[in-house]
Amino acid sequence: MSGTVENVPAATGSLRRSRDVPMLVERARAGDPRAVARLITLVENGDELLRDVAAALAPYAGQAQVVGLTGSPGVGKSTTTNELVRALRARGHRVGVLAVDPSSPFTGGAILGDRVRMQDHATDPGVYIRSMSSRGHLGGLAAATPQAVRVLEGAGCDVVLVETVGVGQAEVEVASLADTTLVLLAPGMGDAIQAVKAGILEIADVFVVNKADRDGADATYRDIQGMIALGERGPGEWRPQVVRAIAARGEGIDDIAAAVDKHRGWLVEHGELRRRQEARAAAEIEAIALGVLRDRIGSLRDGTELPSLAAKVAEGAIDPYAAADRLLAQLGS
Repeated sequence: MSGTVENVPAATGSLRRSRDVPMLVERARAGDPRAVARLITLVENGDELLRDVAAALAPYAGQAQVVGLTGSPGVGKSTTTNELVRALRARGHRVGVLAVDPSSPFTGGAILGDRVRMQDHATDPGVYIRSMSSRGHLGGLAAATPQAVRVLEGAGCDVVLVETVGVGQAEVEVASLADTTLVLLAPGMGDAIQAVKAGILEIADVFVVNKADRDGADATYRDIQGMIALGERGPGEWRPQVVRAIAARGEGIDDIAAAVDKHRGWLVEHGELRRRQEARAAAEIEAIALGVLRDRIGSLRDGTELPSLAAKVAEGAIDPYAAADRLLAQLGS
């Protein structure tokens, strides 16, 4: 299944009929990286075959462990991801990586560096790496990321790593997608304080103090431990782990993997894994439904109903709530 978005073509020929989709999924399950790339391209672009793709992938939902990695720019997310892939492969796991990049061309240099580091695994048939554009979507994830995770589950990945765009405080969204969320911090960056301000403290299952050989690493470690100790937890609730690492040297990676395993065991033991999967599914259903509603409202914008209602609101003939009720009635008709 070896491949990255850079060295595997996104398309494998014409795919125009819904009956072609199951064949494409079977090719992905057989380890064809071009089929995986094509499926992810379909979900990213919102292709007309998206519903067929989702239906074909449905039986494989929940079969992979989904691990999110988030943190401020410069903390070493991609280096840590790269080393985690190495550790997971040593255990015999098939690994998928979704590296969510910003759409802005101004960050191209950093993105290129991240992908170059990932090339260590480009020829490994047990690894699939894909960059996805966030396309301005807030929260650090691309809107199509949940379906892309399903594609990698369908392709037989045991673990899917989702590395989010480095935008700092907006990255809490990753927790809604991952079974286990890793929050990376680095000494001297004020990350401990920012974690509290951004609400990241509440979404982290494992904290990784990366670049632990730098001055201030011990203080950052103690700060996070202190904040965790102050948190209110009921009996049996998960207490976030804090791990030191120097990812650039491969140090602490086994400790990170062990912390992820420990959290996975807790999720299964307490029934939390299924609860998270169901919450994730509910959010996905809601997002799809809202997308359909936005499209239908957009189609009304091109007609006469919405402009007519807008004119009446502007004139003071009706209030905007009454106008919205009429618009919703129009959608339901």
